[in-house]
Amino acid sequence: MVRAETSTHAPEQGRRLSTLDRFLPVWIALAMAAGLLLGRVAPGLQAALDSVSVGGISLPIALGLLLMMYPVLAKVRYDRLESVTRDARLLVWSLVLNWLIGPAVMFALAWIFLPDLPAFRTGLIIVGLARCIAMVIIWNDLACGDREAAAVLVALNSVFQVVAFGALGWFYLDLLPGWLGLSRSGIDVSPWHIAAMVLVFLGIPLVAGYLTRLTGERSKGRAWYEGTFLPRIGPLALYGLLFTIVMLFALQGEAITSQPLDVARIAVPLLVYFALMWGLSMLLGWAARLSYERTTTLAFTAAGNNFELAIAVAIGVFGVTSGQALAGVVGPLIEVPVLVALVYVSLWARRFFAGRTVDAPGGSDR
Repeated sequence: MVRAETSTHAPEQGRRLSTLDRFLPVWIALAMAAGLLLGRVAPGLQAALDSVSVGGISLPIALGLLLMMYPVLAKVRYDRLESVTRDARLLVWSLVLNWLIGPAVMFALAWIFLPDLPAFRTGLIIVGLARCIAMVIIWNDLACGDREAAAVLVALNSVFQVVAFGALGWFYLDLLPGWLGLSRSGIDVSPWHIAAMVLVFLGIPLVAGYLTRLTGERSKGRAWYEGTFLPRIGPLALYGLLFTIVMLFALQGEAITSQPLDVARIAVPLLVYFALMWGLSMLLGWAARLSYERTTTLAFTAAGNNFELAIAVAIGVFGVTSGQALAGVVGPLIEVPVLVALVYVSLWARRFFAGRTVDAPGGSDR
């Protein structure tokens, strides 16, 4: 997003939300409403969009995500990535939160809140297994998190997503319920399909962002690149985000509006999950003496989920009209406004991390 920076060398703590960003909740609410309305008045939209999908990936949604992520990844200073990879605390806690705590928390919440609704319960567990690799880039940037750390953690999540998603699905939907005497379900997901989604949703914008910075700085210098070029492409991220939200909600608008009680049942554990994971991550970052920027990045990468993958898996395995698919669709319905609200909570909580910088003992970031 565009930042009102007075200097290209200004500290990250001085970043301010632009006018577009400050009204982001309004734009998102309007995009959600527009998508739901579009889904109701254009019932043939689902078939039209399905006709322009490749390998189960909707091209319009992929376009929106690429447009959303490219400007933020073009802002990353790739020459700083080494400082992130040396931060063992950040990397270890990210892996623990994303691949041990997150799926376990969602499994527990799904069984606590939806013991009598197996389809919705399975859909929520799938959402918990799909760690965020897309929209977290936006939430992190809005909250003035560490862009370089976000790029590293998202890439790390992507690798684990390809390797671990299928195994964790078997564990939480089949093996663990059997141990606990609960009813079982299962999924059969190809790691190649997951790898393709990672390539599209992360690989393409990451490579594009890296090449843009490399060529821009070599031809015009860093001052021009960060002071002139980045502000010009910054608003594209907001447009891509809003377009993606409209498309997602249009595709499932009828399911959401025709089953409000089901949506409410699914929404409750999701609300608890997002708040719990974000709050736990912030507390861990504070206790580990990480700086605000990296703690924020840790929190949003742990709290967010890859709803694109969760929806694709639920539809591919259980069908587009299944309860599992509806649970996946409700994910962004709840995640988007909740994580936007947590952006503002993060900015308020920055005062508790005062003085933690890259040079400070126990600090780790800027």
